[in-house]
Amino acid sequence: MTRQRTLFSGLLAAMLALLVVGCAPKRKPEVSTGPPPPPRTAIEPLDTGDVNKMGGEGVTGADVAGSGEGGPMADVRFGFDQSSLTDEARAILAKNAQWLQAHRDARVTVEGHCDERGTVEYNLALGEQRARAARDYLVSLGVQASRLRTVSFGKERPLDNGHGEDAWARNRRAHFAVTR
Repeated sequence: MTRQRTLFSGLLAAMLALLVVGCAPKRKPEVSTGPPPPPRTAIEPLDTGDVNKMGGEGVTGADVAGSGEGGPMADVRFGFDQSSLTDEARAILAKNAQWLQAHRDARVTVEGHCDERGTVEYNLALGEQRARAARDYLVSLGVQASRLRTVSFGKERPLDNGHGEDAWARNRRAHFAVTR
C-alpha cells in the first residue's frame, strides 16, 4: 500500500509539473513588420543630394530636424497600460499625416515603446499595439499603409532612464522614425 501511495504521489507531482509548464505564459517574440532599425544614438540630417530625383518632395535635413525627438513627426503618448489613442494623440497624428502627405517619398517606422514596468513579453505586445494604433490612424487619414511599418521595442529603448511617473509617461509612446 505504501509503494502504491508513493507511486501515486510521484505521478501526481509529475502531472502537476507538466500542467504548470504547459500553462506558463509563452514567450512572445519581438513583433515587427520588417528588420529593426539601428539604435538611435543621435539624429543625423538626411542626405539631401537626392531631393531633385524625388520630384522636389523629398525629405530634407531641415525637415528631419523639425520636431518630435529630433524628427519632423511628433511622438504620441499613451496612458499606463493603454494602447488607445487620446484626442491629443489624434491631433498629433493628424499633423503627422499632413507632413507625410507633403513628403510623399518619406517612409516611416512607427516604433512602439513602454515604460519599465511589466515583463519583457507584455511590453513587447503592448508596444506593438501602440505602434499599430498609430499606424492604423495614419492610414485612416489617407497615408498609404505601404509607407508605414511597425516595430515594438517594449521597454528596451527608454527615452528617459528615470524611475518615476514623469519618466514613465515620457517612455509610453509611439515614435516615428523617418526614412526615404
